[in-house]
Amino acid sequence: MNSQQIHLVSRPAGVPSQANFKLVEVALPDLKDGEVLVKNTWMSVDPYMRTRMIDRKSYIPPFELNAVMDGGAIGEVVESRNPRFPVGAKISHISGWRTAFISDGQDFTLLPDVPLPDQYFLGVMGMTGLTAWVGLIKVAHLKPTDTVFVSAASGAVGSVACQIAKLCGCRVIGSVGSDEKAELVKSMGVDAVINYNKVDDLTQALQAAAPEGIDVYFENVGGDHLQAALNVMNDYGRIPVCGMIADYNADTPQPGPTNLLFITMKKLTLQGFIVMDYFDQFEEFASQMAPWIAEGKVKSEETVYEGIDHAVDAFLGLFDGKNRGKMLVKL
Repeated sequence: MNSQQIHLVSRPAGVPSQANFKLVEVALPDLKDGEVLVKNTWMSVDPYMRTRMIDRKSYIPPFELNAVMDGGAIGEVVESRNPRFPVGAKISHISGWRTAFISDGQDFTLLPDVPLPDQYFLGVMGMTGLTAWVGLIKVAHLKPTDTVFVSAASGAVGSVACQIAKLCGCRVIGSVGSDEKAELVKSMGVDAVINYNKVDDLTQALQAAAPEGIDVYFENVGGDHLQAALNVMNDYGRIPVCGMIADYNADTPQPGPTNLLFITMKKLTLQGFIVMDYFDQFEEFASQMAPWIAEGKVKSEETVYEGIDHAVDAFLGLFDGKNRGKMLVKL
């Protein structure tokens, strides 16, 4: 079998373009004992992948040039010489950005036999949902009395964070970049939505939406959103820092907020977190999330591109605001 793969061929300066990637087809060898052949059915594209295109030390190694990239994916075993993974087994893994591959299965997780679409295990029942849950429950120690502000509220993690916060009894405010996305977030029961492209002063808009202040800011954006959140935070507020997409494509470091003194004055807690450090808590997360999904209390929003040849389009779309919820590629 041949495998089509996406290779990173140059490191982007600023916003990535199609020129930084190449679609390559390679022939896969015959299986050895203990190996399986997997045909991928779904793959995830995520904003954090942009940071892996920079050659620097981080919590995860950078992508190598002229080599296949990787990321979360769902696949089906189509040939097996490994009794742990028979033909037909569906698995989640990190060998995305390719249509097929051979592995010994060391990093595979078998999908549970539950009545959920396979791609949910890349989204609300996978790393995306776990990220939102960890940020609110384990990092921010969410309380029902909290007012929560979520930036990028229509995105993959943000949309799940909004729903979890509402289920926990909180007042929730989301920020989005278009009226269409505002309607999406409102449909999730969010109490107030700010279209940041339609306000002159984000701090004023946030103060109007949360006249009694905010207790938790789920940080996905950085920049002016962090500035506004610090202005409106209540004493002892908590800020789980999931990401700062506003900085991912910057050629030079962006100016920081001018009001960092509020961290001390308001006795705030800011904590960055990486979801991989919390994989041991997946069972606890799943025990809460699965019933929420089954009862229709958490909905999965997805934007789907078709085919490996559109995987780069899907990735670039993340930075143009083209995704509603989780960005996926169906292979």
